[in-house]
Amino acid sequence: MVTARFRFYEELNDFLAPERRKREFDYRCARAATVKNAIEALGVPHTEVELVLVNGESVEFSHILREGDRVAVYPRFETFDIRTLLRVRPKPLREPRFVADTHLGGLARLLRTLGFDTVYGNGLSDEDIISIALGEGRVILTRDKALLKRREVTHGCFVHAVKPREQMRELVERLQLASGLRPYSRCVHCNAVLKPVAKAAVLERIPASVARLYDEFLLCPPCDQVYWVGDHWREMRALLGDGGH
Repeated sequence: MVTARFRFYEELNDFLAPERRKREFDYRCARAATVKNAIEALGVPHTEVELVLVNGESVEFSHILREGDRVAVYPRFETFDIRTLLRVRPKPLREPRFVADTHLGGLARLLRTLGFDTVYGNGLSDEDIISIALGEGRVILTRDKALLKRREVTHGCFVHAVKPREQMRELVERLQLASGLRPYSRCVHCNAVLKPVAKAAVLERIPASVARLYDEFLLCPPCDQVYWVGDHWREMRALLGDGGH
């Protein structure tokens, strides 16, 4: 066995036992244990980690721990460019494209409302989700820690909140998505990009009250859903607070 001293930062502490949060602590592990082995044994999915420093040097997940090592583990750095330090994956997790697991349908629809490219389907298995994430460069959104600990998963985010609107606020704040909001750009049903459409072309398909109040309309080409620019976005901005500006 070897003993290393660990310190986890920011939201990574949420995965730890209370007595280990926001402080240094010693952890005994097998002599051939890797950084990834130890981090996940402590309860933190490797997909939540962006940077690992061992004795002040950036290392890969495969780095073997040695007696007396001091390990600092950091979450995503959305406001800082750490590409020159990055060792745990080829590039930072900054691309706001997602695939949500089967329990996050409400969150997926809200993210689409905000304009984020989000794949979701009731019938998607864990293998389907992983394949989509790897093949399309998407971040997996889930409340299943076991899914994020799968060896092949590289980009993922554990969603702490339970209710969809709270989940949305959590992601906008954690991943600093406010600058990427593109309301009325994606269909909430199928994720396709919306196209502007003339009011006259959809007049017979919208309620008379809507026709009186609004002039801007959009159409989803694949599913033929009509959208109009109305009060819904103002409600979403109020829900997000300053993040919606």
